[in-house]
Amino acid sequence: MARQHSPELTRTLASGRQAQFVLDGDIVQLIVDGTPQSQVDRANPTSLGFGYIRHMGHVLDLAFGERQAITALHLGAGALSIPRYVEATRPGSRQQVIELERDLVEFVREVAPLPASASIRVRYGDAREQLAKLPRGLAGSVEVIVVDVFAGPSTPAHVTSVEFFEEIATFLAPDGVVLVNVADGHELRFARGEVASIRAAIGPTLLISDPAVLKGRRFGNIVAVASREELELPMLPRLAASGFPPATVHSAPQTIEWLRGASEVHDAEATDSPVPGRGIFTTGRGRDRG
Repeated sequence: MARQHSPELTRTLASGRQAQFVLDGDIVQLIVDGTPQSQVDRANPTSLGFGYIRHMGHVLDLAFGERQAITALHLGAGALSIPRYVEATRPGSRQQVIELERDLVEFVREVAPLPASASIRVRYGDAREQLAKLPRGLAGSVEVIVVDVFAGPSTPAHVTSVEFFEEIATFLAPDGVVLVNVADGHELRFARGEVASIRAAIGPTLLISDPAVLKGRRFGNIVAVASREELELPMLPRLAASGFPPATVHSAPQTIEWLRGASEVHDAEATDSPVPGRGIFTTGRGRDRG
């Protein structure tokens, strides 16, 4: 089926940003201000189009028992790709989503509705501010925390610091996993600072990304996977390498080498993530943001 693009699939958000859906049969891709944000297969939510999202899915599959229901917290909604994946693969899971833009989520639900049976609650507001408003009963009980927060093309500084990840850590279950989408390019100064902050606040951290991105040769997405104890996921490198684009995994010890002594970043010196150059991200089906 040919792609559909019409005014009905474009909406100006209250923030002034332009949200658009591109349809290719059951595949819908969310684009905000020209940058692809999420991709959903409405017929098969287990099909994850973007590489970094697939990597997160692989970690979930390997870190927890098959079809084991979990408690998950998602900071940043996009098109709700990972919440849909969790619901499809782990029915009965309890999920909380924090998203700044209510009208974006409403637009997403119009084009790609959530399953009526899904236990997914969406809270609206700034990700860090909303953490303080979550039920105290969640403290120490969340198995999966996903951090994928963007304001336009950048991740805001206040959700990249040690203090922020320390707040995240208060909700993490003893055997829980934190998945963070880190975006950076040449020299990787921002990425190394954020990953050092994640390690300092949570614990051992492994990385998944295109080898060229991990070497600072091009801009892209790095998935940081943190836990209180070092994760043993022997199948992960093969799964990451078998996708498109193929990715590599840095183990926790390799991540320490990759950091090159970078120091964690605190609130006082935190900065927004770098803005990708024009044309870095494409809108083609199945392409990674990175």
